[in-house]
Amino acid sequence: MLRLFVGIGLPPEQKLALSLIASGLPEAKWVDPGNYHLTLRFIGEVGENVASDADAALAGIRARRFSLALAGVGHFGTRMLWAGIEKNPELMQLQTKIETALIRAGLEPEGRRYAPHVSLARLIGAPGPKLTGYLSRHALFRAAPFAVDRFALVASYLTKAGPIYEDQAEYELKGSA
Repeated sequence: MLRLFVGIGLPPEQKLALSLIASGLPEAKWVDPGNYHLTLRFIGEVGENVASDADAALAGIRARRFSLALAGVGHFGTRMLWAGIEKNPELMQLQTKIETALIRAGLEPEGRRYAPHVSLARLIGAPGPKLTGYLSRHALFRAAPFAVDRFALVASYLTKAGPIYEDQAEYELKGSA
């Protein structure tokens, strides 16, 4: 069984920008900067045959290159602290194409509405007033835009030290950003 997701890796400059705001919150278990990525679709644990079908479906996607910018911070309830992505129609179109291709390949539809973000930390326990302070201090966070020219099918291996991500396949985007 493989634990898979479809994602976009971040360039070193964006990883550095995120790592510079990844502190100052005691109730946070920070994501290793090497693991920063933008998830397009979580697949979950699947067998080799489903992974192969997903790969074939993703290889058939045609989409143009585009640019993305990281902007703002937020949280999902008491679980996750994240950096946001500026609204981007090309990103949303790519995500829709991925979702459609994976459904056609036999995967169940994603049950949640897509909310593009980069996970910064898992929140431990109930977030206190320091979370509000953190969100205020970094509300205007913005990193330089970066070019997206590919996405990947990624395997996630869970370890005691944290997840290890390994690209299983990459898919190029065509055309200009």
